[in-house]
Amino acid sequence: MSAPLPTPGHHCRALVEEAVFTACRLELMALKPGNVHVHAEGHGMSVTQFLDSAAAIAPILATPNQPVGEAILRAVEATREVAGCNTNLGIVLLLAPLAAAALCRDKGEPLRLRLAQVLDGLGVADAGGAFAAIRLALPAGLGEAPQHDVAEAPRIDLRAAMAAASDRDLIARQYASAFADVFTFGVARGRLAMRRGASAAEAASAIHLGFMALHPDTHIARKHGAAVAERVRDRAFRLERRLAVGSAFGGHSGAARRLLAFDRALKRRGLNPGTSADLTVACLFVLRLAGELPAGPWPPDDGRRNFIKPTTARDAQCLRSTRFWSAKLWWATATRSPTSISSSVRAAAPPRPPSARP
Repeated sequence: MSAPLPTPGHHCRALVEEAVFTACRLELMALKPGNVHVHAEGHGMSVTQFLDSAAAIAPILATPNQPVGEAILRAVEATREVAGCNTNLGIVLLLAPLAAAALCRDKGEPLRLRLAQVLDGLGVADAGGAFAAIRLALPAGLGEAPQHDVAEAPRIDLRAAMAAASDRDLIARQYASAFADVFTFGVARGRLAMRRGASAAEAASAIHLGFMALHPDTHIARKHGAAVAERVRDRAFRLERRLAVGSAFGGHSGAARRLLAFDRALKRRGLNPGTSADLTVACLFVLRLAGELPAGPWPPDDGRRNFIKPTTARDAQCLRSTRFWSAKLWWATATRSPTSISSSVRAAAPPRPPSARP
């Protein structure tokens, strides 16, 4: 385990950058029904696109004294350059204020207390940056809003704009509630899973399925309607009860087969619970800053990565490249003093396969 975040400074910046990347990478290693992960890609996107995106946004979000809206826009621009599509808008919207709070908090100060101050300090300029980022990312099913539409120049601050959308978007609701779902549900769920013996990746799966079961996923609702989102939530709820979240995740248990079956069923219908995945990344980021997750999802010799057998040659190649990349980066981050990891990330990341579609 790592120590909690120290006082602000260069060391703090390096740890925030590493925590952003660790959270994004671990989320990809977890078996998350309906989303892109190392066990099965989908929705016309590849694991390497998400890895490239994580490497691009980590140093940006860890930049001190940067307005939240500016960080959001810069991160989305960097993502478009390396991935060619929207892989992480929700992640960026959630991590930008969390990272800002981590970078400016005093030693020993609770992260959520400082986060509340960051959220209270958001202004109209922050809303302008976030609105521009959303327009650039073009998330599926965005549509038009009756007030404070992102297609228009904002007239209110970012937190107020998010509060206006909080009844229809779970990410917006985090801004209005000081990230209540993240801290009181997701982080607590991850801690409980690990106390029951779950690995870091299994805990990430538990957090993700928990969010799917708790709320209709708003990404699915925007694209396919509230009724479909509620049916997916109900199925996730019944699956979660059956799996008894905790140590049952992963290994050679039937849990992995059930999660993969759910994953295939969702992807056949084009259903992507992206909001649940975004919230999972935010929870993993908080847990990493608290020193409750290791610097990498697992050491290179951990056999947990092998419990899923690839079903196609492309899946096998995806797993091989990701395992090599994860092992190389884990060794780099575990054996170096805390400094910027962005150069190691880009050096270690595998090239994007020609079959990856934007």
